[in-house]
Amino acid sequence: MDPDSPGSSTAEPADGPEAGPVPDEVLTRRAALGDKAAFAELMGRLGPGLYRYLLRLLDDRGDADDCVQETLLAAWKGLPGFRGESSVRTWLFVLGRHEAQAVLRRRARVPASGSVPVVDVHEAAADLRDLRADPEGDTISVELLAALDASLLLLPERQRSVWILREVEDLSYAEIAEVVQTTPAAVRGLLQRARTTIATTLEDWR
Repeated sequence: MDPDSPGSSTAEPADGPEAGPVPDEVLTRRAALGDKAAFAELMGRLGPGLYRYLLRLLDDRGDADDCVQETLLAAWKGLPGFRGESSVRTWLFVLGRHEAQAVLRRRARVPASGSVPVVDVHEAAADLRDLRADPEGDTISVELLAALDASLLLLPERQRSVWILREVEDLSYAEIAEVVQTTPAAVRGLLQRARTTIATTLEDWR
């Protein structure tokens, strides 16, 4: 049976379920031809990582949700022109970062309001010191994660992007360089500066 015929499933290759899931590249080609089911499956695989990246980059669930939707729309429109020079996952992060940058530019034009909470990572670290005697390790882990997220907000956007893509999403230096439009060597430098800043702000947890 033709794997792209209406009677076939996008979830399995033509030679049966024992062959495993359809590779991303195959789903990408099908989606580029207008296969909505293939696109939905592909985004089901890649969407969670995209959302993690945008949420930590923007630190706002509403903005992250909006950026994910705009990114998926851009991906659907752009897939027919996708040439496969990078992985579709990397390409999706490129699109997502473009959407996030637009949000960050809009924020920069809006005067700070007293109603917007400002997170002080040093104050968070002080709170963590008080929790060291807490036998509930899960509580400490949650608070430490909150302090880590706060420390990320101290980083310039490119350093923050590089750190998230490397430490959370495990992209290669070459892939990250494509997302942030620089070189792998520059990515190493950005990552080192980000790690140093985070280590300094979280030094009470060493």
